[in-house]
Amino acid sequence: MSSQRPLARRRRAVAAAGAVSAGLLVLSACDKPTPMATVTVGKDSVSAEAECYEDGKNIGKEAAAKCAREKSSDTIDVPQGETLRIGVDPEIADEGWSLWLNGEQVTDPFKKTYYAFEGVDLFTAQQGQEAPKTINISVVQQNKAGTEIFGVWNFKLENADA
Repeated sequence: MSSQRPLARRRRAVAAAGAVSAGLLVLSACDKPTPMATVTVGKDSVSAEAECYEDGKNIGKEAAAKCAREKSSDTIDVPQGETLRIGVDPEIADEGWSLWLNGEQVTDPFKKTYYAFEGVDLFTAQQGQEAPKTINISVVQQNKAGTEIFGVWNFKLENADA
């Protein structure tokens, strides 16, 4: 009977080593999460990881514009005239970020982790057109000159008054 104990211990040691190896393999296959951006309207918030991001490497303006036009599944309702708040991780703010609407840059870069767009009326009808029911906004991490772009976070705003 004593001869089976060392064998059982060896089996447990081999099984434990195998479990640790399998766990490390699974962890190594996981992608590092990207920094987060959050959009808040009233008491509602939606947060997202980057749509396009290469861990601090320049993705280029053309790729960023294409990425900013991609539809987001992260949606928030926006009543007319409500304050739109954007929050970003410090990692995004350190480089700078700007707001893009429907794939077009509309602000100069900010270096803050939080910015409030007071009483924004994003859903105003343009001459001869109906007010849009949805608008795609993007938080775009970029340097001040706009020559380097590092990430794009997309959100869909829905007109709560439509």
